[in-house]
Amino acid sequence: MRNLTAKPDLDAYLRLNRAAAGEWQAAIRELLGCEDVGLTLERPQTVVGSLSSLSVDHGVVCALDLVQDAEVHLCGLPGTLLVVPVSGQCDVLVNGDCRQPAFPMATITFTQSISVRACEHSRLILLNPEQWRSNVTPGQGALACMADRVNHFLLRSNFFQDYNDACDSAHILFEELDDIAREGGCEANEAPPELDRRLLRVIDKIRMEPAWEFDLQELANHSGVSERNLYYLMKRETGMTPYRFYQRCRLIRVRRRLVDCQCDAPHISWYAADEGFSHLGRFAALYREHFGELPSETVQWRRRLQAGEPALEPPARIAVS
Repeated sequence: MRNLTAKPDLDAYLRLNRAAAGEWQAAIRELLGCEDVGLTLERPQTVVGSLSSLSVDHGVVCALDLVQDAEVHLCGLPGTLLVVPVSGQCDVLVNGDCRQPAFPMATITFTQSISVRACEHSRLILLNPEQWRSNVTPGQGALACMADRVNHFLLRSNFFQDYNDACDSAHILFEELDDIAREGGCEANEAPPELDRRLLRVIDKIRMEPAWEFDLQELANHSGVSERNLYYLMKRETGMTPYRFYQRCRLIRVRRRLVDCQCDAPHISWYAADEGFSHLGRFAALYREHFGELPSETVQWRRRLQAGEPALEPPARIAVS
């Protein structure tokens, strides 16, 4: 399956990036509702990687990008855990000795403790459904179908219109996974469409050149199509206009700086201005529309982890007028 972009992920919902092991443990405990979380690292004093999460009524989707060998120990999970290795090597140990391969997907429905082991540069998706009706362990065919649906979700996450669109997509994903597990399989899923190469050039330019200021004519010249054709090509294949995608990429860059911020008073207005948002009120509204929370709430979420306090409740749906 070819990716729509080089790195399908949930970077719009980044929670941890340059964070210590203790913060990782607290975040995973909070997000998965796990009683006890441990983390064994090859290099405990260095960066672990990044963690992103999207929490909705139907469950939680977590994306772990590891830059070193790591083992996550989980005990007292409230329900089913689904583990999908997107890249790298990964396996699961149940109760300390029963090894379970994670590829294409592992489902842990009831156990005392598990350990998820992954090598350097692995990308894992952990899904914790709020309700899991299936009481049968899915076979390989069903697991392959389920993993395929997760990958489709990740590919689409590059072009979520806003937070509500992300929530709707996650709800559908959890329902599909549950249905496939209960039915023991699914019909062959259509392969995701391959984006036009001209469009890929546009997407790469917007993502990889943060100092670039939006210019539709320049984008059209870069892609080799007219402005009109570029607009409709991107709208048709991604659901987003070029400017909407450009705007979302800028917001994601601000979010990354907020997540990484270690200063006592984060300069939200400075970060916003650096990305071209001159009106702070408008910026805050756009940020909330895309991520389901205000910029200050992104900072508060991590600071609560650092202080050992419960993190903020998952954001509610955004009413869009």
